[in-house]
Amino acid sequence: MSGRELRRETVAIHSGLEPEVTTGAIQPPIFQTSTYAQSGFAEHKGYEYARTSNPTREALETALAAIEAPDEERTTEAICFSSGMAAISAIVDLLDSGDSILTVDDLYGGTVRFLRDVVSRRGITTQYNPMTEVNQCTSKDVLGEAVKLFDRIGTAATKMLWVETPTNPLLRIHDLEALCNAAKKRGWTTVVDNTFASPILQNPLSCGADLVVHSTTKYVGGHSDVIGGAVITANPVLAERIRFLQKTVGAIPGPWDCFLLLRGLRTLPLRMERHCENASELARRLEAHPKVTSVIYPGLSSHPGHEIATRQMKGFGGMISVEVEGGVEGARRFANKLRIWTIAESLGGFESLLNHPWTMTHASISEEQRIKNGLKPGLMRFSVGLEHVDDLWNDLNQALEAI
Repeated sequence: MSGRELRRETVAIHSGLEPEVTTGAIQPPIFQTSTYAQSGFAEHKGYEYARTSNPTREALETALAAIEAPDEERTTEAICFSSGMAAISAIVDLLDSGDSILTVDDLYGGTVRFLRDVVSRRGITTQYNPMTEVNQCTSKDVLGEAVKLFDRIGTAATKMLWVETPTNPLLRIHDLEALCNAAKKRGWTTVVDNTFASPILQNPLSCGADLVVHSTTKYVGGHSDVIGGAVITANPVLAERIRFLQKTVGAIPGPWDCFLLLRGLRTLPLRMERHCENASELARRLEAHPKVTSVIYPGLSSHPGHEIATRQMKGFGGMISVEVEGGVEGARRFANKLRIWTIAESLGGFESLLNHPWTMTHASISEEQRIKNGLKPGLMRFSVGLEHVDDLWNDLNQALEAI
């Protein structure tokens, strides 16, 4: 059967899974080598130097491309990097000095720091906008609303639209189809950070995105034991340019990292199903708890982006953002009482983690900007793991009672 006839659960298991020709090994071997023997000058078997290509990395790229691709399109390419930030850096390297990036205002703190402290020194500017009028548009012409927004805020220097959805950490939902198609009308390259949704829940290429970026450290790896990133595109010109940067700059993942990410990818559909089930149930219970003042989760009808998320996602994800009574001090008392949940950076692993964006992932953003974006000091971000939901709830409940 062709890839177009297979569901993503099957694609996740079988893509890039060709038996090794020498031994017949089912799992792709870890090709731990820096170079390859050649039979003569520039006469080789397709591999010259491991920075340029490696069979283990190729297997991972094949699998990621297949699972992220639109249902009707399997010619997508994935280019893997040593981290999510390395992947982001490669995308920004497509731009020239004097160009500008337009992005949403709620964004991963590491991306903001990179754009502010590194990219700006190259003469590339960044413009932040909430784009709320597109999300809140009640007419049927959402695309027209996005076009009007970009006509108003776009400039001659704008060359790239950058979107997260759900965003980090406020879980805002953006209408990808409207934003990407409106940006294309202006000739901008469209980029979607799909880390929070994973390829299982959301496929931005189907919504018109040119480039999709993942921190494969998170849900794709799924075991909190490897760092990686990927850029995925169905545009052959962009794929060639990104692959050139991968080879030339050299921020590549090692073969062992690729092996671990492939292992994680095989169970991604099953894990995402459990992440979503647990998060949905916990969000519902948290919203009803008297000591919880705010719950942000796209699966709740109270979420302002719930309708859009229902339309463009296949599930609502494993991330919940929560505020409790007592603000930041209440959050600290709550977190210190937890027994199963672990206070830690990152997300998307099998274990449940709690993050405090104000002091952790988003601390590098100025306090003024954090407040302007809607991030409050007491907000906590939950990465809901695969434990039994009642055990997770009992832990949350006893910590809430201790506030």
